[in-house]
Amino acid sequence: MASGPTVLMRLVASAYSIAQKAGTIVRRVIAEGDLGIVEKTSPTDLQTKADRMAQMSICSSLARKFPKLTIIGEEVRVGRDMDLPSEDVDQELIEDGQWEEILRKPCPAQYSAIKEEDLVVWVDPLDGTKEYTEGLLDNVTVLIGIAYEGKAIAGVINQPYYNYQTSDKQKLREHRKEAKAGPGAALGRTIWGILGLGAFGFQLKEVPAGKHIITTTRSHSNKLVTDCVTAMNPDDVLRVGGAGNKIIQLIEGKASAYVFASPGCKKWDTCAPEVILHAVGGKLTDVHGNALQYDKEVKHMNSAGVLASLRNHDYYASRVPESVKNALVP
Repeated sequence: MASGPTVLMRLVASAYSIAQKAGTIVRRVIAEGDLGIVEKTSPTDLQTKADRMAQMSICSSLARKFPKLTIIGEEVRVGRDMDLPSEDVDQELIEDGQWEEILRKPCPAQYSAIKEEDLVVWVDPLDGTKEYTEGLLDNVTVLIGIAYEGKAIAGVINQPYYNYQTSDKQKLREHRKEAKAGPGAALGRTIWGILGLGAFGFQLKEVPAGKHIITTTRSHSNKLVTDCVTAMNPDDVLRVGGAGNKIIQLIEGKASAYVFASPGCKKWDTCAPEVILHAVGGKLTDVHGNALQYDKEVKHMNSAGVLASLRNHDYYASRVPESVKNALVP
């Protein structure tokens, strides 16, 4: 008798549906018009009602279905020894479904025997919050990353506003209505990937050979970031929000490298995007070229910054100034 899907494949299939649910919540909050914005540590470090509701939905849905997981979100950590108050969660926020297409895929052999308790899930319920509050909705993603033995191995990225088009951007910024998809286009999409299996839900493209287009932070820049970007000798620089959005720019041929020479990025920002990039042959490290670690005890801050590229990673790593490396300690 054939055995059923492995723990990893069931988790990714569930994360796919849960991320879609979170994307729906993100759209609903902005359509209702009350974002419930609060400052966390600074005017550029914001949290909204959508962040809070989407995280509660993701973490509660995962914890109910996979109670032995360790789940680390931007606002809460849950796991075997940290109970989430699931009885207080509105049932409308719970997603019990799973994406059947993923369950039909073969689990990579190296992950077939993984146990639920060995996995760590990193959740960013709304990556690009500041841009969300300003109506720059194509910057926004929902990120669910899955790690095993400290390595990011599977990830899901939902883009709630993929395909949105509107001629009334002022109203968008004022959050008076929900953005609509263009004619014949579905609003939103979900990308997913597993190392050893591949990445799905998008068409891979590359920047033309010899072009160096850098994507970097829109709202968290400083001298280190500027110095590092300049050292890349870029043909163009794209300043946008969200780590997930920047990785999508790499895999869709809009940028050749993602450069963020600052300690502001967290593990929940990079875990899922790193998987998608690595699954198609790209690379994501800190500015020293070190791999990021995702075990449950690791510090949440990516203190030595982020450097990512689809191709030619050694070129970009070689151009990081020593002054930047000395300022950013792993």
